[in-house]
Amino acid sequence: MSTRPTQKRPFLLGLTPLLAVSLATASLAQSSASQPAPAAAPSATTPSSATPVFEVAAIKPNHSGSGNSNSDTDKGLFTATNVSLKGLMQYEAYDIPPSRILGGPKWLDSARFDIQAKTDETVTDRLQKLDHEQNRLQTRAMFQQFLADRFQLRVHWETRELPVYALVATKNGAKLQPTKDTSGNSGTSTNGNGSSMKFTATAVTLAQLTQALTSEAARDLGREVIDKTGIAGKYDVSLNWTHDTSTAPDGSAQDSSISIFTAIQEQLGLKLESTKGPVQVLVIDHAEMPSEN
Repeated sequence: MSTRPTQKRPFLLGLTPLLAVSLATASLAQSSASQPAPAAAPSATTPSSATPVFEVAAIKPNHSGSGNSNSDTDKGLFTATNVSLKGLMQYEAYDIPPSRILGGPKWLDSARFDIQAKTDETVTDRLQKLDHEQNRLQTRAMFQQFLADRFQLRVHWETRELPVYALVATKNGAKLQPTKDTSGNSGTSTNGNGSSMKFTATAVTLAQLTQALTSEAARDLGREVIDKTGIAGKYDVSLNWTHDTSTAPDGSAQDSSISIFTAIQEQLGLKLESTKGPVQVLVIDHAEMPSEN
């Protein structure tokens, strides 16, 4: 399974990674039918003609056989090693968990690539002058255009009734710490050491927390998390759990490790209940292997 380096990311209402809000680029708009998105999914927006693009981009296949991947952006240069098309869609272009990406070719998650993509200095300077949300919108539009150009990616949004987890308070009540952050900014970070995982969030609402868990704990949950707590306010959250435990919603584990279900209940005074609900998914209509350059 692919892993990513630890990232700390701002978190705004409606989404949580590196470079969520979905923008339909010009070429995507011609070939895919974007739909208005509910709060838990990226919204569809048409970029202006001034939407920046990568000036140069090089793609090479990676045959290392490694399960690890990483990516980084520095001064307009995006570098990725051993990444899949699905990973690029998940982390860079749409910021949605893998369970919400449907269809696509057999090699969607198995073919790996090394990528270098660079913006020219004027674009880099312009992006740096934008506020965070606008920078994020523009950057994601760039990646969506990149995938449309180099992978011939065509997608559309659909809303489907799927299994989800509802986050609710336990009978003993939630154990949440009101935020001490007065800056007005929210943020989340996730890091792991082997099977141990640590998730922290600053000044998040419960709706934002569920969206972050959907993305950051996708390996352990495998489905969307929705907020049914009815709890208002913003909180600072710390959550520790381990991979490879029982994924039963009752939190039972086969060893001394702590499943995410148990961690949420014991550490936050909340619990996940299995149910069904409308989930917006990204359906892949077409994708091709990129040519090398």
